[in-house]
Amino acid sequence: MQYFTALKIGEKRVRAAQELLNKYTGNIAMPALALKDNNNNTWEPVGEENFFTTVKDQNGYLIAICDKNGIAKTVAQWFIEVKKDEIVSKIIQDENLPEYNGKVILPI
Repeated sequence: MQYFTALKIGEKRVRAAQELLNKYTGNIAMPALALKDNNNNTWEPVGEENFFTTVKDQNGYLIAICDKNGIAKTVAQWFIEVKKDEIVSKIIQDENLPEYNGKVILPI
């Protein structure tokens, strides 16, 4: 796939994921990765499917919407554990998103 075609598709998927996460985080979700990093000079957009995941850090918890490969499409950071649990609970209840439990790929 051509770079710009893959990027446009990926950006559309990132925007949709960001809008979804914004509904639960008070409009603080940020765009993340629109392309898969496959190390062979072929361009692919992030996956269309949505999973939620959380990452614990010294600053608190990050919540991300990612594809089936763990590539973060959007992130919202940093939450205390209680707030993170509230947000995740609402996402599961309202959106029925599955949790991603593998290694998450975040923008640097």
